[in-house]
Amino acid sequence: MNYQETLDYLYSRLPVFQNVGARAFKPGLHTTRELCKFLGDPQNDYPTLHIAGTNGKGSTSHMLAAILQQAGYKVGLYTSPHLKDFRERIRVNGAFIGENFITEFIGENKSNIERLSPSFFEATVAMAFSYFSKESVDVAVIEVGMGGRLDSTNIITPALSLITNISLDHTQFLGETLEEIAAEKAGIIKPGVPVVISERQTDSIAEVFSTAAERVNAPVVFASNVYEVNKTGFQNGLMEIDVIEKESLKPVYAGLRLDLTGAYQLKNIGGVIAAIEILREKGWALQDADVRAALASVTTLTGLKGRWQKLGEKPDIYCDTGHNTAGLASALEQFGSVASGCQRFVVGFVGDKDISAMLQLFPSQGIFYFCQPSNMRALDSTQLMHLAAAYGLKGEAFVNVNDALEAAKRESDPNDTIYVGGSTFVVADIRDL
Repeated sequence: MNYQETLDYLYSRLPVFQNVGARAFKPGLHTTRELCKFLGDPQNDYPTLHIAGTNGKGSTSHMLAAILQQAGYKVGLYTSPHLKDFRERIRVNGAFIGENFITEFIGENKSNIERLSPSFFEATVAMAFSYFSKESVDVAVIEVGMGGRLDSTNIITPALSLITNISLDHTQFLGETLEEIAAEKAGIIKPGVPVVISERQTDSIAEVFSTAAERVNAPVVFASNVYEVNKTGFQNGLMEIDVIEKESLKPVYAGLRLDLTGAYQLKNIGGVIAAIEILREKGWALQDADVRAALASVTTLTGLKGRWQKLGEKPDIYCDTGHNTAGLASALEQFGSVASGCQRFVVGFVGDKDISAMLQLFPSQGIFYFCQPSNMRALDSTQLMHLAAAYGLKGEAFVNVNDALEAAKRESDPNDTIYVGGSTFVVADIRDL
């Protein structure tokens, strides 16, 4: 098979969660272990960092990868889902996995794929682990797909685990309460392996993590107990922050500059800094200058897209991949703080999310351009328009994201502001992303 035929095989032969949702969810580690056993357990050939959480795990993974890369390490990075290109999921020092490797990997392992019937995600995880071994990476940053305990990535024993935060998402798989979801995320905590929790949200959630860590004698750090992170301004398109150690009240990093300018990154950065400090204690060569340089150029170093990304000016256009209630609320709060003139919203969703809760977050005075992503799980835009009307949100339905965005731009004055989002897949469909 050539590369396109290989991709077609992957998408047609293996169930893909981003396309079919629950039918592709295959909890458990047995199949991934079997695939990797056949490959010689490549996941054991290099140190790993394991990143879980409801929101922020992708940004955190990219920031950690950027810092390690800036410090001179050869860094593998596994994330999901992809926005534009399947190869985004597997990178080394920011460069996509090669098409030839994908074709050869599937060709060589087709009999095992046929025998074990892995999900698309399971096969992709095994491919990533194998690629990182072939490339002789110094370290790999591995983002959890969903949950943690039963996620395919959880066959690794990392040098460090990190959990960003907990909110309600994928409740049909992970649990109906924050504590139940936290317990699933806590499944990545390994015996003796230090774990960073970026946010100490509630006593009950913190107790879930503390108990899980104590059970396996894993040192645990709640980063928000250690650091206070304050935004001090913007300069040249970068967000400036100070990171203060709470106990001493001394700045750990003053004037730190981030090219990821979403306000929600303030919740992630403490976890990143705490992780770097632990790695330093373990002997990793990570200098303050590496941290500063990397965080100012994450998108350049790793290729991250879609996180509070500015797409245009006059009118100002922002997109964000926030796709659950907590993530969307944070993005819309920031949009409200920067918006001027008329606020316009290009929004679409997949049908298996809590649409009602998310629609309630939007301002009724906005003008809406309802769309649907090119995804099998997409909620029909006309149906979305009718659902939104119940919350006082008025607008027109469009069959795709780009038609909706073009209409919003066409109808905007230069001082209007446009938000594009609601789903990762809406952002993925933006033509000029």
